[in-house]
Amino acid sequence: MSGGLVQFALVVVGLFWLMPTVGLLLSSLRAPGDIAESGWWTVFTAPAQLTLENYRGVLEDGAITGSLLSTVAITVPATVLVIVIGSLAGYAFAWLEFPGRDWWFVLVVALLAVPVQVALVPVSELFGWVGLFETTAGVVLFHVAFGLPFAVFLMRNFFAQIPKELMEAARLDGAGEVRLFTRVVLPLGGPAIASLGIFQFLWVWNDMLVALVFADSDSPPVTVALQQQVRQFGNNIDILAPGAFLSMIIPLAVFFAFQRQFVSGLMSGAVK
Repeated sequence: MSGGLVQFALVVVGLFWLMPTVGLLLSSLRAPGDIAESGWWTVFTAPAQLTLENYRGVLEDGAITGSLLSTVAITVPATVLVIVIGSLAGYAFAWLEFPGRDWWFVLVVALLAVPVQVALVPVSELFGWVGLFETTAGVVLFHVAFGLPFAVFLMRNFFAQIPKELMEAARLDGAGEVRLFTRVVLPLGGPAIASLGIFQFLWVWNDMLVALVFADSDSPPVTVALQQQVRQFGNNIDILAPGAFLSMIIPLAVFFAFQRQFVSGLMSGAVK
């Protein structure tokens, strides 16, 4: 009986959690006149309101489609670089001996507590001096810098759990550090790499603060482009709703496709 009540409560919580997303989807499928006259729930009694005209208008809007491409151009390299550098550094902290290794790792962990906001002004001045302000490369570098502490922490803890006997056996067979990393460590670190990639992808894709400060104003990411639509046309929900839902599709698909690896990787790398 108690188990049934728990399941019922979870279903209710899940429905309430999904309600804003469902409302956004249904609003994106309604004409501007219908949106102005009634709420999105009226589609259940008048399904004829549903139309794809809003999406056609968004896809023909060069500002929105260009912003989606800009978001991809920022998110993909920022995710790949964090995975590659974080995996290499995690392996070094877990299995290589070098002076001050533990203290360096403590410093990396301490960087997790540094908020993004405190770096906006000094990094803006630095990017302006080196010519990276309002460039895609500048946004990517900022996300990589702030994504690496968590990446190194996660990958080091995961790699440290690999049995020492396995590593020693591979070394006795003549495997060098490069071959050991690519043939032994990386295949075993698949769940942690997947969870890191999902976490970084979602963070960068959904970011607006960093993009608002550092991105090129002529080709902003989708979060900034939608914010500009709000500022220019406060009631154009027929543009904002489909644009916002389109921006949600890719990260939702990535998360649900790899959610099992995401959970197992976090659980494996969070404790040692």
